[in-house]
Amino acid sequence: MSVLTLCLAGPLQSWGSAARFVRRTTESAPTKSGVLGMLAAAQGLARGDDEGLARLGALRFGVRIDQPGTRVRDFQTAHHAVTGKSMPLSERFYLADAVFVAAVEGERAFIDDLHSALRTPVHPVFLGRRSCPPARPVELGVHHDDDLEQALRAEPWQASAWYQQLRRRHGTVPLVIMREPRPDEPAELADTLRDQPLSFAAEQRKHALRSVLRTSVDVPNPQARAATTSATTQAVPEHDVFGALEEEDT
Repeated sequence: MSVLTLCLAGPLQSWGSAARFVRRTTESAPTKSGVLGMLAAAQGLARGDDEGLARLGALRFGVRIDQPGTRVRDFQTAHHAVTGKSMPLSERFYLADAVFVAAVEGERAFIDDLHSALRTPVHPVFLGRRSCPPARPVELGVHHDDDLEQALRAEPWQASAWYQQLRRRHGTVPLVIMREPRPDEPAELADTLRDQPLSFAAEQRKHALRSVLRTSVDVPNPQARAATTSATTQAVPEHDVFGALEEEDT
């Protein structure tokens, strides 16, 4: 098995697992449906290609919260394309200034194909909605010798430099990992989320429940290392208490 890791960072993100009428919420972390939708767009899969989606859906999924961001609310208006009549006011929620590391685990050849697709995508990829473009290249890399959790633990901290600076006093920072459990892990320890995509067909989208296990990992803070290095290497002038007396004698 191999693991593909992705960096999901942008001014705004929105990862909805449920929508009711004109209220569109967002989860606190990327959903499996949203990330697989990005991979499907990069591959050029058609919305009705349930067979291609099933292959993506079989991948084991996980995400690490590197920078949780701030939840913001927006109100949007629209008009009917044909009649021009005003539509109901829409309430939509986003995550601002958030950064995540997402990962999918599968067979090596398929993971390599997805990696290539992200580097040269057929369709543009977005962070949950079309109004949310990524601020960085999405693909991070491929881990051929690690499983899903090992890859999420191995990736360097992807938070913005200003966010790392806020925690520069800490050599390591604790990050939350939300991942699908291994077959040998007890299911009663996991939560459930309805974001397992079964169909992206426009006429009827389908999602199923999946298990989500929460763990944590401590990762190094590069800003802390830089601060420590500069502090230890900076030359400190030596104070000579008799220097002033010698100057007077001369």
